[in-house]
Amino acid sequence: QLTQNNFYDAEATISPRGDKIIFTSDRSGDLELYTMNLDGSDIKQITNELGYDGGAWFSPDGTKIVWRASRPKTEEEVAEYKQLLAQGLVAPTKMEVFVANADGSDVHQVTNLPGANWAPSFTPDGTQIIFSSNHEYTRGFPFNLYLINVDGTGLERITFSEVFDAFAMFSPDGKKLVFCSNRHNGGGHDTNIFIADWVK
Repeated sequence: QLTQNNFYDAEATISPRGDKIIFTSDRSGDLELYTMNLDGSDIKQITNELGYDGGAWFSPDGTKIVWRASRPKTEEEVAEYKQLLAQGLVAPTKMEVFVANADGSDVHQVTNLPGANWAPSFTPDGTQIIFSSNHEYTRGFPFNLYLINVDGTGLERITFSEVFDAFAMFSPDGKKLVFCSNRHNGGGHDTNIFIADWVK
């Protein structure tokens, strides 16, 4: 056990360098990203903006991070976010993908799309991000996978599902794509794991 408190400490991933863990916590009163050593020492908060920062992953070389965040802007959005947070709840219907250096510096927003853009991870060469989004659907569903350059250009749709595709990751050699989906389950909500050949 690495953390011992009554806060939300979750969504943890380990750097490919084997030196750091990144995770989300509400210990500051907001949902922010933190890093720590593998033994739980040297905890550092690396995001500071109001909103839910979570689901972070390191780039293959460990120098960058990618994550999704909500950024309530209007007074109404801020009030709703804080009210839910006080109850230990979130309603992440509007999220964007961000990248930064592994220490949280040099933050850049990658997506600027309607809806929920989330569950991002890097391609093996670190130049692109694969993520899940419902931005093409006003009713908020389905979710499909999209590829985008780290600088926010070159958006490309990858899956054409009528249900839910998310949590995509590439194999280290870039030849396989693994993701979760509600497809092929008789119309239910069961989520299963799928693997596909990656051919570009």
